[in-house]
Parts: sequence; structure tokens; C-alpha cells
Amino acid sequence: MFDNITNSTNCPDNEVISYVLTALYSFIFIGGVTGITLMSFLLFQSNTRSVTTTAVINLIVVHGIFLLTVPFRILYYIKNEWLLGDDFCKLVSAMIHVHLYLSFIFYVITLVIRYLIFFNRKDKLEFYRTLHAVVASVAVWVLVVVIIFPLFFKEYGRNGKYDSSKCFQFQDEFMKLGVQILNYITIAIILAVVFAFLCMQICIIVGIVRKLQGPVLAYQEFCAQMKSLFFILVMFFCFVPYHIFRIYYVQNVNDCKIVKYNDICLSLTAISCFDMWSFVLQSNYFKQSKCMSLKNKFVCCHF
Repeated sequence: MFDNITNSTNCPDNEVISYVLTALYSFIFIGGVTGITLMSFLLFQSNTRSVTTTAVINLIVVHGIFLLTVPFRILYYIKNEWLLGDDFCKLVSAMIHVHLYLSFIFYVITLVIRYLIFFNRKDKLEFYRTLHAVVASVAVWVLVVVIIFPLFFKEYGRNGKYDSSKCFQFQDEFMKLGVQILNYITIAIILAVVFAFLCMQICIIVGIVRKLQGPVLAYQEFCAQMKSLFFILVMFFCFVPYHIFRIYYVQNVNDCKIVKYNDICLSLTAISCFDMWSFVLQSNYFKQSKCMSLKNKFVCCHF
């Protein structure tokens, strides 16, 4: 779960890797900020009592907090020198992991809600009042901010001795057996959950396609399941490769090349910030396209 570079003082800087990471994080920052900004405008026009909408709003908050730290990463990879102090280095370094796992949690919450809607044959789940949606969100964030954040930041990079001019180099943590076991448990949970959701979603979509007649894209039921599939694919392509590589990385933290590759794999998890573009593009598409006639029993998809 940690952003590390083993034996950091002995690992020479790799300019090519620095250029790649600079480009990746610049791309993520520009695309992520644009996506959550456009999505925020769309949410003003949506039903804020919807449980799914509430989960999406929380995802935007998670992405937004992480993106605030990305410019500092970009600056570091450009200069190859950290000038903002050890504590802030730990904060910026930890935030990409916090973003990864909080995003994962909200993806799972969103998918569970969608499955409840599907299996209970409901159009949507709503809070009785907007205040209830706010209270539910605040409860989740209080848990994160009051319990998880302090514990995470207290233990993060506590035992290492690092070059103060370098950052994101907390490899000594992997010398502890407890950290290795925690990583393996986390990897197993992430992979098991993602593949379970993927298998379930494929079965649901195949069943719907067999049942429906005509162009399936015109049916709200099918479109809703494609949205669920999108969330699963985001987890699959952004989170699964990193955690599979993590198994090898934990066993080879003394190899500088492996550490550099881990940095790249970790940066790819941040591409999940682009998830909001799915809703933005979908909304624009359906605004420009004509809905099928209701008398033909076709209904346009909507967020």
C-alpha cells in the first residue's frame, strides 16, 4: 500500500522515467480537473437525493482532493528535487494510495446500489430528503478523516531514513513482515472483488441481451448495466495491473528497476480520475440524439 523506492539513496535518477511520469501526471491532472468540473455542472441538474448520485458526488470529492496534490508530483519529477519538507512529502505520497482505495470503496458502493436496484426491480434508490444524503456522505468522511487518515499518516514512512531532497521513497517499510502481509491481503481483496463483479456483470448483461428484442442500446435497462460495467472496467484496467505487479514488487523491493516500474504502474491507477468523462460524454450524446418512440417501448438512457 505504500509509494516506495528501495534503497533510495543508492538508486540513480532515471530521466526517462521522470519524463514519463511528468507526462502521465500532467495528462491526468488536465483531464481529471476538466472531467470533474464538467460533471459538477451536470450534477446541479440531477436528482441529489439519488443514492447513486450521492456516491458519484463523493467520487468527485475524492478525485478533487487527490488532484490538488498532483502539481507537486509534477514539479518534483521536473526538478528531481523535493524542497517542501518531509511531512508534506509523506502527505503527497500517501494521497495517491488514499485516492486509489477510497475510489475503490465508492466504486463498490455504487455497484452494490446498482445491483440492489436491478435485483429489486426498482427504477432507482433515493434518500427521503437531501439532508439524508448529506448525512450519509458526512458519516463516511468522518470515518475516513477521524480514524483512517490519522492512522495511515502516522505509520506511513515512520521508520525509514531518507534523503530529504528526494520524495516518494519509503521502501524501508517493506522490511517489516506486517507490512508485507497487509499488502498481500489488500491485493487479494482487490483482485477477488473486481473479478467477482466482472463475472457477475457479464452474466447479467448476457441475460438482458437474450431477453430484449430490437436494438439493445435503446433500452434503459441495458444502458444501466453498461454503466455498471464501465465502473468495473475502470477498476479492472486502473487497479488490477498495479496490484498484480505489486505481488512481484513486494518480493523485489531491492531492485531499483522494479521500483521505477512500480512508480509507473502506480501512476496509472490515477487514470481512474477520467471516470467522470463517461457521464459527461454520455449526457452530451443523448442531448444531441433523438429518443426512440415510447410506443415502440424504447427508452433513452439517462444518468
